[in-house]
Amino acid sequence: MKTRYSFGGDEHIFVEMDEEMSLDAFFKALTMSNAVKAAKIAGVTEVCPANASFQVKFDPDIIAPDEIMAKLKALESAAEAGPKRLDTRIIEIPVYYQDPWTHETLMRFRERHQDPSGTDLDYAARINGFDDAAGFIRAHHSAPWFVSMVGFVAGLPFLYQLVERERQLQVPKYLRPRTDTPKLTVGYGGCFSCIYSVRGAGGYQMFGITPMPIYDPEQSISYLQDFMVFFRPGDIVKWKPIDRAEYDAITAQVAANTYVPRIRPVSFDLDAFKADIDGTNARLMEALDGD
Repeated sequence: MKTRYSFGGDEHIFVEMDEEMSLDAFFKALTMSNAVKAAKIAGVTEVCPANASFQVKFDPDIIAPDEIMAKLKALESAAEAGPKRLDTRIIEIPVYYQDPWTHETLMRFRERHQDPSGTDLDYAARINGFDDAAGFIRAHHSAPWFVSMVGFVAGLPFLYQLVERERQLQVPKYLRPRTDTPKLTVGYGGCFSCIYSVRGAGGYQMFGITPMPIYDPEQSISYLQDFMVFFRPGDIVKWKPIDRAEYDAITAQVAANTYVPRIRPVSFDLDAFKADIDGTNARLMEALDGD
C-alpha cells in the first residue's frame, strides 16, 4: 500500500491508504485516524474515518498545511512500525433471514433487479456458486465480520467478512436503487454487508432483518443512552440466525427496554489473523460464547 495525501480546499486533508478494499487498508486507516485523534494536534478540529481512508479538518490559522502534513506522515511511520493490534469488542447480531418485510419490498422493486424472477438471496446464492439460498445464508453467518466504517447513513455499519479473499462473498447492488428499504434490513453490496439503520432508499441486496436497533437519536433505548450510534469502526460482528418467534421475542424486549446485546471484549491482531484465519475466528467465537 502507498498512502496518498491530498488537500481539499484550505481546511481539509484526505488520506487514502489504498484504492483497493482490503482488511490491511481498513486496519491501517483505523489505526492512523485513531492516532490522529489521540495526538490532539493543535488546530485539528475533526477526524472523519472511512473505509480505506480518512479526512482531517484543520484550522490553517492555528496550524500551517505543511506542518499538519508532516505530523500526519510521522504518525503514519509510527503506526507502521508498531504492532497491528486492536482492543475491540465482538457483538452478536440476530438476523431473521428471508423475513416477510424485506421480501415484500424486493417484490415491489423487481424491475430494478438483475434477476426479476427470483429473490435477492436466490440471486446471491447462484452467482457465488451455492446450490440454494440456505447455502449462501450459512456462508454469510459462519464467520465474523469487521466493521470498517460507520456512516453514509447515520449509524450504518460497513462490514467486511473475515475470511480468505477467495472465500469472500461478492454481490453487486441493484441495477437501479430502490426508493424504499425497511429499517434494520441486513443487506449486501460489493464486498460489504450492512444494516440499514433507518428506513429509506437503498440499493444493497436484501437478505433479512434484525430486531436490534442500532441508531436512536432520542437515546431512549437502554444500550444507546450513552451514544445514539451503536457501532464503532473496528467492532467485530457475528450474525446469529433467528426465526420469527425469536424475532418477535427480541422485538418485545426492545419495546420493554430489557434487551441486552451480547457483547464481549476481544483483542484482534492483524498479523496473527493473517497467519491463521480459521484459528483466529475460532478464538473470536469462543470469546463471544464465554462467560
